[in-house]
Amino acid sequence: MSIDQDQLQGLRQSLEADDYHLTVDVDGEAAVATIVAGPDACAECLVPKKLMKMMLAPMIGVDAERIELSYPVDVHSGEEAPA
Repeated sequence: MSIDQDQLQGLRQSLEADDYHLTVDVDGEAAVATIVAGPDACAECLVPKKLMKMMLAPMIGVDAERIELSYPVDVHSGEEAPA
């Protein structure tokens, strides 16, 4: 399955409205997605990681379980993400 660039760009634009920036690197049947926060972003603005993976999966053609997702903080726990 190929990447749906239009949907992925729409998600990026939605995240950028809250000062988040998404990068996605697909390698075969797996992917690494990273969301970084700008200075005006808030942790409460991101959905939980499980939901974000489910949203990304059909856009990038990778099963949600095969997406490694990094957030700037762990949503709903308030803890910093490991470096």
